[in-house]
Amino acid sequence: MERLRACPHCDALYQIAPVAPRERAICTRCGAVLIAPRARAFSRIIALAVTALILMAAAIFMPFLDLSASGMHSRASVLDAVLAFSDGMMLPLSVAVGALIVVIPALRLSLIVYTLAPMMRGGPALPRAAQAFRLADALKPWAMAEIFLIGVAVALVKVAGIATVTPGPAFWAFCGLVVVTVLHDDVMDAESVWQAIERRETARRSAADAAASRA
Repeated sequence: MERLRACPHCDALYQIAPVAPRERAICTRCGAVLIAPRARAFSRIIALAVTALILMAAAIFMPFLDLSASGMHSRASVLDAVLAFSDGMMLPLSVAVGALIVVIPALRLSLIVYTLAPMMRGGPALPRAAQAFRLADALKPWAMAEIFLIGVAVALVKVAGIATVTPGPAFWAFCGLVVVTVLHDDVMDAESVWQAIERRETARRSAADAAASRA
């Protein structure tokens, strides 16, 4: 059973064979990519995740947009957008916006770094690395930074006719964040990560059993 894998899209069952870097294991029923290992994938994933976290910090605290209309000037950040609905009955909406565009993406990237950083140099996985990566994988559909950017683009088209809109540094940081996140998810191969965690856990248990037998 340990060598069997189900396609995440159509549930076709396969016996996993070794797959070399730059090769792909593809489902013959639906065409979904099952395994796509890449050389030095862990270092690339970590580098992209750390870059995304830095861009996210910049996008949160730096000015996002400058609006000018009828002699009035206003500057807003992502944090201002999150707190805009924080009064009264709209508080749950503010919490949801903050969670979906800031907290969940940052948590997911942090969990991936926690899982992969020790294994990048061949070291053992940290405690509960499997649970951390499982949570990161489960949070992926809820990380909606790119949806927020699309919403901002739509709003800018509507506002452009009545006000002068100047994108701030946080806007470009957020654009970079979306691009880096797409690259990060493209490099990520969940099956290779699970196999690495499995190997480290098996080696750790073998070492613990050997130490116990010698004692």
